[in-house]
Amino acid sequence: MESAIDYWSAKALLEWQVELGATEALCEEPVNRYELAAPAPKARQGQQSDQASGQKPGMPPPVAPRPKPVDPVAEARKAAAAAPELPSLRAALAEFRHCELKLGARNLVFGDGQPGARVMVIGEAPGREEDQQGKPFVGPAGQLLDRMLAAIDLDRAKNVYITNVLPWRPQQNRDPSTEEIDMMLPFLARHVELAQPDILVLMGNISCQAVLGKRGISRLRGNWAEAWGKPVLPMFHPAYLLRQPEQKRAAWADLLELKARLGAPN
Repeated sequence: MESAIDYWSAKALLEWQVELGATEALCEEPVNRYELAAPAPKARQGQQSDQASGQKPGMPPPVAPRPKPVDPVAEARKAAAAAPELPSLRAALAEFRHCELKLGARNLVFGDGQPGARVMVIGEAPGREEDQQGKPFVGPAGQLLDRMLAAIDLDRAKNVYITNVLPWRPQQNRDPSTEEIDMMLPFLARHVELAQPDILVLMGNISCQAVLGKRGISRLRGNWAEAWGKPVLPMFHPAYLLRQPEQKRAAWADLLELKARLGAPN
């Protein structure tokens, strides 16, 4: 016959078993743990996301498709073609976000003069004065251009329309890059189409590169060409004539050629 254990002895034995790591008390009946269902292993965080996405466990996560690169020339063509008139073309240029020149410029330089005039002068890019005023050819080169046009009875306020290849000033007045010219060319082509001139006058190398795909203004000047179905006359840029006044004789010959062409029957 077993002797009864007093309270204090039983308590001391229980505390001793807890210290040894015992966590369960004995049940009335023995438990066969081989018959118990094994707990499902916990899914790792990556497996949980796989299950949520329907992906097979162990497979690498799918690579998100990269956004297609934007073609700024294609975007320019689309925006320019959608402009039915000159004010909407100006608005499309103002909203165009793919030319970084816009970030460093003060103003959009769109055009000046009389749309619908027979002569359309296309310069290269705005300078400091043009950027400040938002008009093409208003600095010293623009003042010389006005005197040149006046010599053959032309005036931007009456019968000449003026624009540039680029509507924003390049920093430090650097030459535009080929990418920048190509990006702005759809807008320029639409500008010419909407202004409807009879003759295009290209001032300088950049204009010839954009419209004719050629450089070498000393060779090109004074020789008529054709672009967008219109006669084109390349000339020295007035800024170049300010640096090289000896070339004004050649510029005067080109002006006389332009005057003769205007006087000829259409």
